Amino acid sequence: MMRALYTAATGMKSEQVNVDTISNNLANVNTVGYKTERTEFKSLLYQTIQTRTTSANGEEKPVSAQVGLGTRVVANTSMYTQGSLTASESATDFAIEGQGFFSVRGLDGNTYYTRNGNFTWSLDAQGRTFLATQDGYAVLDTQGNPIYVPENVNAERMYFSHLGEVGYKDVEGNVTMLNQQFGLYQFTNPNGLEKRGDSLLEATAASGAPMAETTTQGLVQSKVHPKYLEASNVSVADEMVNMIIAQRAYELNSKAIQTADSMLDTANNLRR
Repeated sequence: MMRALYTAATGMKSEQVNVDTISNNLANVNTVGYKTERTEFKSLLYQTIQTRTTSANGEEKPVSAQVGLGTRVVANTSMYTQGSLTASESATDFAIEGQGFFSVRGLDGNTYYTRNGNFTWSLDAQGRTFLATQDGYAVLDTQGNPIYVPENVNAERMYFSHLGEVGYKDVEGNVTMLNQQFGLYQFTNPNGLEKRGDSLLEATAASGAPMAETTTQGLVQSKVHPKYLEASNVSVADEMVNMIIAQRAYELNSKAIQTADSMLDTANNLRR
């Protein structure tokens, strides 16, 4: 009977993680570029009560008797499907259509990746204007350099093409292209990226090395949409259904523990 107590406890613990994941999805329903997460489970060890070949009577049986010992969380998988594109009034908002990620430089000097294109203009220590995230991380070009506004050019005149190419307009509206382009990268296994908070992701051995879209053959180049943002791909209706299912599973495991405890209490109170 103690087996039932421990088995149901693993179910309750796993469903709690499931609810935590669903809550995080709902909390980020309005986070730009957020990708919904899904909790994955796997069964634990099985205890063999009887083998296939023999029984207590020495008879051969084709089916064994095994009892599972519960479940545990094996992974939280991000669903990297395209979010809907929403129009924006800001000239420094960008949405990616495709599999690419923006590259940004963190305060520690390392390169991180994000789908959140909610950028702004910022100033460095020398007073130069550069494109940055809302947290001040510099947005990088294909060479790994920040995207600066040229001297004597107003930031409002900066121009960005659908390929992420950077330029600026003169007073007559003529475009002069600079030798810069958004550094967009793809990964063999995006689920291997490590989440760092602030909508930032870090490349790992599991994700594979970042592949530059402009130089890696075989990649479908992403499109960059100025004055658009990629909305979260969280489906509120699906998450509410998943939450109800997780709650019911949690309650069922709790009921199993109560039943097992009641049966143990009955056995302990037997009288001769």
